[in-house]
Amino acid sequence: MDLGLAGRTYILTGATGGLGLATAKVLVADGAQVVISSRSYESVDRTVAELGPLAIGIAADNSAADTPARLIAAAKDTFGRLDGALISVGGPPAGPILERTEEEWRAAFESVFLGAIRLATAVAAELGEGGSIAFVLSTSAKQPIPGLGISNGLRPGLAMAAKNLADELGPRGIRVNGLLPGRIDTERVQHLDSLAPDPAAARAATEATIPLRRYGRPEEFGHVAAYLLSPAASFLTGVMLPVDGGLSRSL
Repeated sequence: MDLGLAGRTYILTGATGGLGLATAKVLVADGAQVVISSRSYESVDRTVAELGPLAIGIAADNSAADTPARLIAAAKDTFGRLDGALISVGGPPAGPILERTEEEWRAAFESVFLGAIRLATAVAAELGEGGSIAFVLSTSAKQPIPGLGISNGLRPGLAMAAKNLADELGPRGIRVNGLLPGRIDTERVQHLDSLAPDPAAARAATEATIPLRRYGRPEEFGHVAAYLLSPAASFLTGVMLPVDGGLSRSL
């Protein structure tokens, strides 16, 4: 199936590892051009070298006010166009709400929530009909995940903002969707498992709650994200799509 990605250009934040990198690999393999970002110069350079000539990278923090302008300029100056964005950030500190500080909440809001909205609105201003924006959220947008108090607090609001943006941008032919990854076998999820007294037992217990009885592979998420961004998904907007092996039981 041709997703219609060849020659199109996408911004992907937090894309030097995990779900963002997995998506960037699929996009590039299908002929799309990507602008990736991360806070680390070293990881950006390493990832661009891995992805090849269809990729460029910018070291940038999602919470910085100038990040959207830098990413958009890089896309247009290098590739001459911008067709969409995959907006993802690293997860906020783990732990229950009662153990989190106000400083942690403020930092997470600036990065996870405000930074994502700032980038989405800036990208939307540059897109024409056929443009596509996707937020990488979490199944915590639908139900809380034990031990992730800050994420549980912020992700549902960001999901609702994405739905709102789908309404606002739909008349211009721009689509906005959300991806709700469950337990995907990334370094972030491996770290969360490692916080348990017995990480192997914790993983096995979680896998037992997933209908497919396993964690997802990053590339499985990447294929879904690339499709959702692509012209092949041209009549999908306002969707909060779980990529979780059936973990979410809500409709």
